[in-house]
Amino acid sequence: MTNETPTAQIGVTGLATMGRNLARNIARHGYVTAVHNRSDAKTKALVEEFGHEGTFVPGYSAEEFVASLTSPRTIIIMVKAGAPTDAVIDELAPLLSEGDILVDGGNAHFADTRRREAALRERGIHFAGVGVSGGEEGALLGPSIMPGGSEHAYAKLGPILADIAVDVDGTPCSTHVGPDGAGHFVKMVHNGIEYADMQLIAEAYDLLRHGLGRTPAQLAEVFESWNSGDLESFLIEITARVLRQDDPTTPGRPLVDVIVDEAEQKGTGRWTVQTALDLGTPVSGIAEAVFARALSGSSAQRKAAQGVLPGPAEVPADAEAGGARVGEPGGEEGAGGFVDAADAESFIDDVRAALYASKVVAYAQGFDMIRAGSTEYGWGIDPGAMATIWRGGCIIRARFLDRIREAYEKQPDLPSLLVDPYFADAVARGQEAWRRVVVQSVTAGIPAPGFSSSLAYYDGLRRERSSAALVQGQRDLFGAHTYRRVDRPGSFHVEWGGDLSESQTA
Repeated sequence: MTNETPTAQIGVTGLATMGRNLARNIARHGYVTAVHNRSDAKTKALVEEFGHEGTFVPGYSAEEFVASLTSPRTIIIMVKAGAPTDAVIDELAPLLSEGDILVDGGNAHFADTRRREAALRERGIHFAGVGVSGGEEGALLGPSIMPGGSEHAYAKLGPILADIAVDVDGTPCSTHVGPDGAGHFVKMVHNGIEYADMQLIAEAYDLLRHGLGRTPAQLAEVFESWNSGDLESFLIEITARVLRQDDPTTPGRPLVDVIVDEAEQKGTGRWTVQTALDLGTPVSGIAEAVFARALSGSSAQRKAAQGVLPGPAEVPADAEAGGARVGEPGGEEGAGGFVDAADAESFIDDVRAALYASKVVAYAQGFDMIRAGSTEYGWGIDPGAMATIWRGGCIIRARFLDRIREAYEKQPDLPSLLVDPYFADAVARGQEAWRRVVVQSVTAGIPAPGFSSSLAYYDGLRRERSSAALVQGQRDLFGAHTYRRVDRPGSFHVEWGGDLSESQTA
């Protein structure tokens, strides 16, 4: 189809699941939407199957696609990150005019977005990196959207994104994050928090199953009950659904028991940790989640260790609990775990408290990283606004994001989410349970790196003196790296190889 008179208000190129659903979402909101894909078949299929949902203008070549758009043109690219995105940009950019807008809606690395934005700016083309969260369902029904880029680009793009984003309490889950790579940076950190959140929930499940010896279906009831309280979130909700699901090919057998225990990853969590290291921002909870996935996939090492590396002594549990031994999976209805039956409800409450406290730490670390990135790159990101747009549509949507938004509204320069009065009190009330759970996990030989590293981070923040003084002393001895003193300003060095005298170096 050739469009002689441009009619499309916005275009989408890349019609795999996410791109197709995003194009449908845009068209459903009344925007004339140009669609294009490298494969003509996908373009035709979208128009034939969903043409009744809105007005689509198919383009079967890049030239035809671009020509169908009214000026200034706005094009959303929905292809794989990396080289495929660069290839699409290289194809489209020569066809565009000054003032046109290119949008990358994929999971690009923010550094790539900064590079692309700078290069296209020189050609007079506006480039916006936009984080989109919510998966294929969110793309169709309303995602959380994190747009970066110039104010000029946002002036045209912003109203469209606000229309297609999910709405929570009358507020669209979309706002201008900041210049160049800010949108993709925030989306990256969002995904890092998502990694941590999922790992913590998995650890809670592991501890409950082995501690209580209950079936996945029984534990689904626990997670469902948690989803009506402070832990209410999309991830807790779907956890209950997964645990309740039986294997379609083996009726009565839990699906979770037939899934290979190797968690895959696409890279955004790893990017978060790598970037945090560059920024000098501790995100230990996110890092442990990334490493836990890596360990789960180390099948050769795990197989070699099984049956060779001993665990804790297998002491029978209380006879009333069924006599299961520490470290055994339990799993069958009525089987026992390492927790006495009489203490089951207390243990569940302890794990819930540990999960909530660790979750707060993960979000605190993520928001610290957003602040550090914003400072490093001069983006001026509003953390409270990020909490607002994460309340719906995205994978980490949760009830307590309202509390995070309120915390940053009260104190925009909040040094850590953990010192906000609400969260400080909530974590303090649960810390004894948190400590008990970490001790029990170690005693039972059940790894809980998310719980334990989050607790270590909490303790590291609250202590008046840390062990770092010794580390700095060691650095001065072997490398003359100097140290600062608590009682007077300046940098100092001890003549370790000589008379042990101290000299001031600055």
